[in-house]
Amino acid sequence: MAATYTVRAEWDPEASVWVATSDDVPGLVTEADTIDALASKLRDMVPELLELNGVLPAPVGAVPIELVTKLPHAA
Repeated sequence: MAATYTVRAEWDPEASVWVATSDDVPGLVTEADTIDALASKLRDMVPELLELNGVLPAPVGAVPIELVTKLPHAA
């Protein structure tokens, strides 16, 4: 079974975007207006970064991603 890569997403209220980072994926920092748009970006970015950083051999293809969100505080 392939490893699952954990990505954290937090809402940035000042920029009004979701920001994603990961200890499992070197160099991953990205943002998007919606969580769906963020998930879509991650499907492309995570395999590319894993390949570029030598974590996985090319071609990587799809990898399992666990997206952990931290919901914004209610106003």
